[in-house]
Amino acid sequence: MMNHTVCADSYLTLHYRLAAVDGEDFVSTFGMSPSTLQMGGGQLAQCLEERLMGLSEGERRVFELAAEEAFGAVNPRLIERIARTALPSDVVLAENAVLEFSTPGGAGFSGFLRQLDDTHALIDFNHPLAGKAIRFEVEIIAVL
Repeated sequence: MMNHTVCADSYLTLHYRLAAVDGEDFVSTFGMSPSTLQMGGGQLAQCLEERLMGLSEGERRVFELAAEEAFGAVNPRLIERIARTALPSDVVLAENAVLEFSTPGGAGFSGFLRQLDDTHALIDFNHPLAGKAIRFEVEIIAVL
């Protein structure tokens, strides 16, 4: 008989919700179609995947993670003041926008535009949930 608990290489169907500990939802699949993911595939942050290990089909759990356990503290070195002329010219610059950047090697990453003035933009490259304690709710529908 197959083991229907989550392992490091499991393929899962699940519902999950990420919320601030105070209740603000960031993402939720409850009430929608469930998600499917390959453990270790990078679709879910490692700190969240670790909470899924050993859970069984049909199990529903809620985990509370301190900021340091979740997406880390805000790193001030990842907040940079960049000249507007150095920013991509094909995007609309507006506060609270997410901007996509690429390295010379072609890797992509994004930053959150925190402030904008006539000459510079303040871009935050921290994870959007950095510095936040989170509540991770999960319901395992199937383990393949």
